[in-house]
Amino acid sequence: MRYTQAEKMEIIRTVENSEFSVRKTLEELDINRGTFYEWYRRYREHGYDGLANRKSSPKKFWNRIPDQVKQQVVETALEHPEKSPRELAWHITDTQEYFISESSVYRTLKAYDLITSPAYVLIRASDKFKNPTTRVNELWQTDFTYFKVVGWGWYYLSTIMDDYSRYIISWKLFSSMTADDVKQTLDLAVEKTGVDKINVRHRPRLLSDNGACYISGELKKYLDEHSIGHVRGAPYHPQTQGKIERYHRTMKNLIKLQHYYLPGELEHSLEQFVEHYNNQRYHESLDNLTPADVYYGRDKDILTKRDEIKKRTLMQRKQQNMKEQVLA
Repeated sequence: MRYTQAEKMEIIRTVENSEFSVRKTLEELDINRGTFYEWYRRYREHGYDGLANRKSSPKKFWNRIPDQVKQQVVETALEHPEKSPRELAWHITDTQEYFISESSVYRTLKAYDLITSPAYVLIRASDKFKNPTTRVNELWQTDFTYFKVVGWGWYYLSTIMDDYSRYIISWKLFSSMTADDVKQTLDLAVEKTGVDKINVRHRPRLLSDNGACYISGELKKYLDEHSIGHVRGAPYHPQTQGKIERYHRTMKNLIKLQHYYLPGELEHSLEQFVEHYNNQRYHESLDNLTPADVYYGRDKDILTKRDEIKKRTLMQRKQQNMKEQVLA
């Protein structure tokens, strides 16, 4: 079977995100291991372009990236070393109003040896819900995760995430995992969103696992009082909570890089991460927007502006390169 460039990219991401071994995942996908590793080698060397089925035709001269733009890409990458080529491409588009594709950013950075090899990353749950949400505050995902504070013991982070936008509505650090802790986190979410003050037709539903704090009568009473429905994932099957599972993995990969000796130190780092995650981190699944862009309804305006910037950039690039060709 001949796979398209996009299908190869999707297979690579599936293998990287699989909870099983590479061999087991490829068997399930019915993909030859030798073929996959050849794709992966080409992807590491040439990025998305390396997955094309046929040799790329010579680059059209009119679309050549100007040298000064390449230098801008390098300077921006050095200023924001935490951003991937995908995030850098949209950061440049949004902040410098100059369109450049992810593959162009990748090739530019690779030429300057600023690209690290992709690594396999394992996650525990799927990113997609069987019945996708269609608006903000339709479904809130919640879960606990834990951190150790040296000399203090374990602390537990309770989070409320909006399923549609992935926006972190509220969070709080506790020394326990009780129904009262969940209620306090929900209080913050209810207060921030104002869902209890506005006569809305559809109240948020809460999605959680089956932990003791989530199945308690105390929490049920609280949710009933606030007209919040409750959906619980099937035991041993956390796929429905994939978004908050992935959020926790992303967060802990960064937060755990240092030791914490006071709960306040940990809380400060969490506050900084949530701020970055909500307002600065581009999500591929959100059309490379931030959760705040989607949650506060800025997404359509931003996407429209990006499309205008792309058209304007390509026209300017064509005129500039054609002019240079004539003068050469």
